[in-house]
Amino acid sequence: MRRYDEPIEVRRGLVAGQEAPEQFIWRDRLWVVRDVVSHWVETGAWWDQEGISALLGVGAEGSEAKVSQGVTAVSLGADLLAESDRWRVEAYRGRAFRSGYGVFDLAFYWTQAQWRLVGCAD
Repeated sequence: MRRYDEPIEVRRGLVAGQEAPEQFIWRDRLWVVRDVVSHWVETGAWWDQEGISALLGVGAEGSEAKVSQGVTAVSLGADLLAESDRWRVEAYRGRAFRSGYGVFDLAFYWTQAQWRLVGCAD
């Protein structure tokens, strides 16, 4: 699968009985989703944050979590909130299922409210 990171326009609707991306425009071409192969949620690398690393006792020297009355103070950054919905879909170019075909990975990033095409096997 080739990797991309390009913005796309997505129209949601019913695909195989579930709400999912139904159509998307990528590089000025309309793609119609015929089937949803998979759907999952990904989060940012929250475990790499300085506060979490200190809490776990790993990472840079001198990084220590402050412990007060049994509560650990950790500053949670944007990585924890960088959640995205991922969809692997089978799609055809245009409205007819006879033209170009491919399997695409689409991502919706909640923090930016933006759809992106992140992978393609055609």
